[in-house]
Amino acid sequence: MKKGFLILFVYIFFFILAIEDAWSIPAFARKYNMSCQTCHSPIPRLKSYGNDFAGSGFRLSDKEAPRYFLETGDEILSLIRDLPLAVRFDGFLSFNFANKEQLDLGVPYILKILSGGEISDKLSYYFYFYLSERGELVGVEDCYLMYNNLFGTDFDIYFGQFQVSDPLFKRELRLSLEDYQIYKVKPGLSKMNYAYDRGFMFTYGFDWGTDLIFEVVNGCGLTQADASKLFDIDKHKTFIGRISQDIGEMFRIGGIVLSGQEDMSNQVSGTITNGVFSWGADMTFHLDDVFELNLQYIQRKDDNLLLTDQSPNGANVETKGAMAELIFTPNRDQSRWYAVSLLNWVESDDTRLNYKTATLHLGYLLRRNLRLVLEGTYNFTNANSAFGLFSVGFVSAF
Repeated sequence: MKKGFLILFVYIFFFILAIEDAWSIPAFARKYNMSCQTCHSPIPRLKSYGNDFAGSGFRLSDKEAPRYFLETGDEILSLIRDLPLAVRFDGFLSFNFANKEQLDLGVPYILKILSGGEISDKLSYYFYFYLSERGELVGVEDCYLMYNNLFGTDFDIYFGQFQVSDPLFKRELRLSLEDYQIYKVKPGLSKMNYAYDRGFMFTYGFDWGTDLIFEVVNGCGLTQADASKLFDIDKHKTFIGRISQDIGEMFRIGGIVLSGQEDMSNQVSGTITNGVFSWGADMTFHLDDVFELNLQYIQRKDDNLLLTDQSPNGANVETKGAMAELIFTPNRDQSRWYAVSLLNWVESDDTRLNYKTATLHLGYLLRRNLRLVLEGTYNFTNANSAFGLFSVGFVSAF
């Protein structure tokens, strides 16, 4: 164990010496000739301005993009002059993942291409393609069209692939390597969770700080189309309702409800229908843009769930979990150093999903679009076999 730590710190030392400047800036910053700092603090975490930018269809209301479309003489053709592209490239050295007491070189840990922008004054698009995620060619995850300000109001429509949890806390924008575990859990043979799915999202914002969101999704994740070219595995759809309310400039509270059904079968049972009902509450507290506290609680009940391939009958299964995240940026968006602490807790009748971790993450911005990170997580899911895991690496975008 001590030898492993020594090797890890030797790698850290030479890794920091080897890092060079990252000169490029991501697609949206290139488009408007602005710093990443305008929207991010630090990358990829969004500031309020960045959230407004994304919610406006990736356009700045107070700044026009110069020569964005080609002049073709066709008034109803919006042809982007230069397709906006960006790359995210992350790499990590890790020690003791899965309690295996070994050093692992995970580079690239993530490599993906992103693109997004305006198609017209109301239509926008966004997608990214994973060239590599932990060594696997994943393909397209986020991919959607967005119509902004329908009927001249703050009513937006999204159609495509997105995460059900996006209106809560966006997993893809977190600073830590450790994930928001409660969004990922799928009890038994269920394919339904708060992660990626296909469907519609409708959002409406009121001037007094209330946001309403409604989603309709397939409820089976990003499954491949079958021989009939159908992505959904059954006739059912999953419905999600969400409300969020700002309270002054420091607080925000919210709630979410998910309801759906899914057909499932295994080797010993015929096809049965499982009903899923889930609800959750969340809160964000800001203190002068120095501290940000994010809290999430979710509870889920499956009423006819096949737990394994050998389960003869469906079962009632309850799952609950929470996430608490504290972000510290001492000099607000000018901070080069920052820190994150993250607690994950999941408890389920399907005990394979039980999960308890505490994470401390430290980061330094070598460049505005390249940060060095050091992270340690203590996994105490099983009190008799608790263990620590450690990572050092970089997160870059260009």
